[in-house]
Amino acid sequence: MRIRAFYILAFLLLSSPFLQVARCQSDLDVEAAEEATEEGTDLGIVGEEVQNFGDGSFSPAPDVETVCVFPKNPSRSVTAGEECELLIGMKNDGESSVNVIAITASVHLAYEPRMLIQNLSTQVFNNASVPPSAQAAFPYVFAVSKFLQAGTFDLVGAIVYEIDQNRYQSTFYNSTIEVTEAGGPLSVETVFLFCLAIALLVLLGLWIRTQIEHFSKVIMRS
Repeated sequence: MRIRAFYILAFLLLSSPFLQVARCQSDLDVEAAEEATEEGTDLGIVGEEVQNFGDGSFSPAPDVETVCVFPKNPSRSVTAGEECELLIGMKNDGESSVNVIAITASVHLAYEPRMLIQNLSTQVFNNASVPPSAQAAFPYVFAVSKFLQAGTFDLVGAIVYEIDQNRYQSTFYNSTIEVTEAGGPLSVETVFLFCLAIALLVLLGLWIRTQIEHFSKVIMRS
């Protein structure tokens, strides 16, 4: 039944583009998650840290499962320089409490995942925990660099936590996102292609005019 409840949670997270933390599932600590999203107090969110928690040196705990959703952005389109929100659901099937330490993420080239593009902000928690046989949701807000060129990139997100003073790490997202430039569809690349098209049309017009003048002179001479 607990496994079934977790998949119900995952379905609810993935099914609604306007999902809020308070609407995840009755098994979640709704009030704590909602206040954490709005105020960041109950979860002990202390902001960004320079330390790289998600360096891949920890393995996932066998009794912990995670899901992830873009609650207000089902298309997973991220505007460069603007904040984007993720919602991470965690299920603890173990016998010990899970103490959540941090959420972190990074951006990589889509065709070469080993090539790091940007380390995103690390969200650190002071008193966030998931009791045994319980579920919880945690918000994560990030922004890719405003100088990042539009295109498809890999986003890798991880949540770092402790169980019985042992540190673990679970990857909650490892897939592509579509980065768009600020200001809508009129990107630098679009402007360049438009100017190039205009230049080619002008050159074509000059070439046609030159050919017409040449044929006119030939006809007049004949």
